[in-house]
Amino acid sequence: MDSGTPSTTQRPKRMPLAARRCYRLAVSTALALALCYGFDLGIPYLSPIFVVLLAAGAPNPPGLKVALMLLGFVAVALGIGVLLIPLLQMAPLSALLAIALGIFYCNRLAILHRKGITATLLAIGLTVIPAAGILSSALASAIVEAMVFGMAVAIVSLWLVYPLFPEDPALPKDPSLSDDSEPKQATAATGATPDAWLALRATLIVMPAFLLTLTNPANYLPFLVKSILLAREASDTSLRGANRELIGATALGGACAIGVWWCLSLAVELWFFTGWVLLVSLLLASGAYGIIRNTMSPSFWINSLTTMLILLGAAVQDSASGKDVYQALFVRMVLFLCVTIYALFAMTLLERISRRKKKSLHPG
Repeated sequence: MDSGTPSTTQRPKRMPLAARRCYRLAVSTALALALCYGFDLGIPYLSPIFVVLLAAGAPNPPGLKVALMLLGFVAVALGIGVLLIPLLQMAPLSALLAIALGIFYCNRLAILHRKGITATLLAIGLTVIPAAGILSSALASAIVEAMVFGMAVAIVSLWLVYPLFPEDPALPKDPSLSDDSEPKQATAATGATPDAWLALRATLIVMPAFLLTLTNPANYLPFLVKSILLAREASDTSLRGANRELIGATALGGACAIGVWWCLSLAVELWFFTGWVLLVSLLLASGAYGIIRNTMSPSFWINSLTTMLILLGAAVQDSASGKDVYQALFVRMVLFLCVTIYALFAMTLLERISRRKKKSLHPG
């Protein structure tokens, strides 16, 4: 044996943990998108959004028991929405009050117990299903089916991709990784503002979007989904820097959607669509996990990704119905920016009321 040859074989270097998480998020999102569009599932853009919410909330995919519980909760949440449809038709004021209280509870659940995905699913069930049921019971049933299958596809996608980019078993609870490598939602707001006020302002963001959706559910459902995700983001964002976080994420997500749609026009194929979404998802996930050094919070990049997926999903539906896609994209971007500006207004107003209340209780 040559004396210069090492006696022991060196273990191959593994991909850094942040890079593995980045690839896992992007590949899982693209896989869910390809499966849903390939099998022509209803509302196919919901499954990639579920992937993003699940992957950003925990480093490991849900186990079988948790997955079954999650699917069961989805069915229960959507069932509650179905029960609200006749109430909304017969007693609209009582139904609106019940929905507002339900959304407030969802936000409290997300803020106090950090059950973000659970609260988001429940909020969708309380708003999207009743709004769709006003237009057509068949549409509401189709959305219920699409959400259940979409969540199942999202979980399966995470299961399939995780073995390719697993967590490091020796460092799952290392404090040096939990802050820098995992795109947790920012919690700066919770230390400065009471939880009840945070839940109230998130509710005030969703309710106007829900009322607008009732006027034309077929066109405004993506807008309602965006408002629910925006309310979740706003409840975790401090007022300082909220302009850059909320408006910036919406604008970046819109720009990415327009760019992907233009690239898709070069070759209208599912594999090209999946590939472009994969590339942009890698770019945004790189910002979220700190691979690309930046000053934005991880939630900024995650919310940009969800905004892009919503806009692209709506654009595919517009194209199938013969609408002008770029005009529809522009209209939706204006609506998204308007609801974002309104969210900032609600945050500022409630923050001022909260400060005045504190001053009145503690004059000194």
